[in-house]
Amino acid sequence: MPTAARTLADTWLIGDVEIASRVVLAPMAGISAQAFRRQGRRYGVGLVCSEMVSACGLTYGNERTHDYLRIARDERPLAVQIFGSEPERMADAARMVVAAGADIVDINMGCPVRKVTKTGAGSSLIEQDGGDLACRLVEAVVGAVAVPVTVKMRRGERNGSRACLATGPRLVEVGAAALTLHPRSAAQMYTGLADHSLTAELVDLVSVPVIASGDVTSRERAEAVLHGTGAAAVMVARAAQGNPWFLRELTTGADEAPTNDEIVAELVRYARAVSREMGEARAVPFLRKFHAWYLRRGSFARSLRGELATLQTLPEVEATLFAAAPGALAIVESTTADDVDHTDDLELGLPVSIYGGG
Repeated sequence: MPTAARTLADTWLIGDVEIASRVVLAPMAGISAQAFRRQGRRYGVGLVCSEMVSACGLTYGNERTHDYLRIARDERPLAVQIFGSEPERMADAARMVVAAGADIVDINMGCPVRKVTKTGAGSSLIEQDGGDLACRLVEAVVGAVAVPVTVKMRRGERNGSRACLATGPRLVEVGAAALTLHPRSAAQMYTGLADHSLTAELVDLVSVPVIASGDVTSRERAEAVLHGTGAAAVMVARAAQGNPWFLRELTTGADEAPTNDEIVAELVRYARAVSREMGEARAVPFLRKFHAWYLRRGSFARSLRGELATLQTLPEVEATLFAAAPGALAIVESTTADDVDHTDDLELGLPVSIYGGG
């Protein structure tokens, strides 16, 4: 169902929730903290999603966690993603995240990580019992909450599987308000190519929006997927890591490469937001992977990444970055006043899963 009518900057709906652009930021374990989601919204993303949250962790209240989910006013609408394999427990978890402020409940049926699939959750749900358990989960969650319920899924468990085309329409029949398809198999993990011919087939089979996920790595590719499949939106994952300018390019067409000063200014602003969110002691090691992602852009000395990896405090990190790009300090000082007041943020107290996403 190809279409030329939609642009990446258009608004659209999931149920009654208005989405400001057709660019969705993927839920990524160990990445999609509040600071990352807020940055995505600031750079033009229409919808952001939390890391996946364990239904068992919510209802038992005792899962080992590495963070607690917060919601800021400027990141909404927010989808909170839950995972599990027990309908009643998933329904309880959905009630909890909606009571805490989620605008959309997303169900993970895409994670290929063994720790998740061996419990009957994640990508195993697409084919398990012929898709019957997946349908029961969606039906239970839809019946438990008044907000839209969406599902993120893979094509199936094995290479070449077309199970998503059998299960997807059934999920819509029991109430799913939108589907996200990552058309790789669980066996592929993140290798090979996403087969968006499956996305186009799914669009033709269902009456709700379909979000196309996988290999959205350029504006040209994003538009080709959007128009070639008839999808309602595209989901961006790894291409957004350390590159918010790519998100802006998708919705505005602005493709000017950031200067060294602009890259460092954005990294410092991001680091400060992460530190506010989780405290400096945890933020410094958490941010090390982001240093490499940001600094692969621009023209920085290769030794800078190694030097940053040895530092133990945020002031040390900032001083080193400002030394590498002296003009960044003025940019940071000029934008600090634009930051949102966080005194009214909601701290949801939701344990975020230790497992990888999908």
